[in-house]
Amino acid sequence: MLDTQRTHPGRPVRRSAALACAAAAVLLTACSALPGPPTRAVQYDFGPGAMATAPSDRRAPLPPLALADVEATGMPESSTSVLYRLGYADAQQPRPYATARWSQPPAVLVGQRVREHLGLRRAILNTSDAAVQARVANKRPTVLRLELEEFSQVFSSATESAGLVRLRATVAEPTPLGENLLGQRVFIVQRAAATADAAGGTRALAEAASQAARDIDEWLEQVAVR
Repeated sequence: MLDTQRTHPGRPVRRSAALACAAAAVLLTACSALPGPPTRAVQYDFGPGAMATAPSDRRAPLPPLALADVEATGMPESSTSVLYRLGYADAQQPRPYATARWSQPPAVLVGQRVREHLGLRRAILNTSDAAVQARVANKRPTVLRLELEEFSQVFSSATESAGLVRLRATVAEPTPLGENLLGQRVFIVQRAAATADAAGGTRALAEAASQAARDIDEWLEQVAVR
């Protein structure tokens, strides 16, 4: 009997090489079918805020104001999703951007911006600070409460959108028998987005929040929070 390995020395080698190539091809196909690493979401906030000391205001400072934590009545309080609405298709459905997030919940960011602006002419206290001051000065400062009802990028078409902020502000004066309502108002501010994406929407929402803070400041002086 002939020794096939010695008579045909190349056949076993070629067969082994073919099997190795086939196994490699199967492995490459399996690897290509595996999902890639998840894309990390980009985080946005309202920017660095004031970067220089504001010029001194010669007007008399306003009395302290207690600012409660902003409530997010229109969205989950802990959510950091950047929301948008397709006003031309289904405005009732808020949709989150898949690869964009706020660095903190919008209610926290809005509260920081309002506090920063109102603090230019008055001391802004937390509600807990107000209680401490009441024990010291026997007078509790006026309280401002804010409810964030809407905070989203609304598309009027596929290429045009605006940042929409809707805030409900309530001002009350503490009394020994409870709180005396001084006023309540809903502030609605829109700012056009420069681009039809998350980057444009977050910039527009930051601008709208800043304008809402300025509007609230003017309104507070009208309702005698002086």
